[in-house]
Amino acid sequence: MSDARIMRAALALAQRGLGQSWPNPSVGCIIVRDGAVVGRGWTQKGGRPHAETEALARAKRGAKGAVAYVTLEPCCHHGKAPPCTDALITAGIRRAVVAIEDPDPRVSGKGLAALRAASVDVETGLCAAEATELNAGFFSAIQRGRPSVTLKLATSLDGRLAVASGESRWITGEAARARGHLLRATHDAVIVGSGTIIADDPELTCRLPGLTERSPVRVVIDGGLRVPLTARVVAEAKRAPTWFIVRHGIAGERRAALADCGVEIIDVPAMPGGETDLAAALAALTRKGITRLLVEGGATLAAALVRADLIDRIAWFRAPSLIGGDGVPTLAALGIEAPAHAPRFVRVGIESIGEDVLETLRRAA
Repeated sequence: MSDARIMRAALALAQRGLGQSWPNPSVGCIIVRDGAVVGRGWTQKGGRPHAETEALARAKRGAKGAVAYVTLEPCCHHGKAPPCTDALITAGIRRAVVAIEDPDPRVSGKGLAALRAASVDVETGLCAAEATELNAGFFSAIQRGRPSVTLKLATSLDGRLAVASGESRWITGEAARARGHLLRATHDAVIVGSGTIIADDPELTCRLPGLTERSPVRVVIDGGLRVPLTARVVAEAKRAPTWFIVRHGIAGERRAALADCGVEIIDVPAMPGGETDLAAALAALTRKGITRLLVEGGATLAAALVRADLIDRIAWFRAPSLIGGDGVPTLAALGIEAPAHAPRFVRVGIESIGEDVLETLRRAA
């Protein structure tokens, strides 16, 4: 087995932890001795145990003299668990192939230095681009103080979210909707505006068989506390974590009633025009550990995030249908006066999902 093939397998293991490992990154580790895999692991729910700990536990004595393939630099600081560098050294790993350095200031090259100081042969950079993309949320939280934000859209060919009456069930097919649920399962939190809750009363959970326990935190931007207590996200708040982002100074009986229902209230400042400060809202989510955020609606929230330059990726499901100009547009007004001023994105993938198409885009550099 080549180093690249093993590292890609470790990256596949790391993907299993997406949406579950926050606030920690999702890491994969494979331990190979004499050409055979003796241990493998990935970051567990809540960020612990770490991937290296899991892999070493499976490898046992087979780790002595083996090679460890790790998708992110092993930690070297003492926290709730001992450093992974110490565990690898104690186990007798002779070589470590590490995809990328950890940007966390507590690590940031120190883990690699500790391994080298213990005479472990260390190589870095293999599959670096893939590893960076996989943990883009963790990197964003560390480097920008906000989660990586993916906007999910489900529209007709002409970019309409619903017909003129507001009816949107169902524009895309069953396969596309299932993929949308998978997106929820791989993100730490899903966010919508209060208008979406009032209009559609969504559950915002993952309802794929076998993955119901991987539902993300449900976040609602409800600056003025408009959402009724009868909404499903409120009624089910004690079973599924639900956070409402509210403008500073909003109090009263509704706030107390939401808290009694199990909703956690997060206060953020208002912008000069009175609307919720979305940059402050995302920073607040990061302080609570969220690294990967999925935006599901509606057109007003999506447009506000685009205007604030807070969208990193777009997952756009398009059905082979046309609704017309009287349908609900994908985005509310952006106020763009010239094509050159329009935010640009780069297509990174496109695939057929049943009769629909999923196009994945990343913000242009």
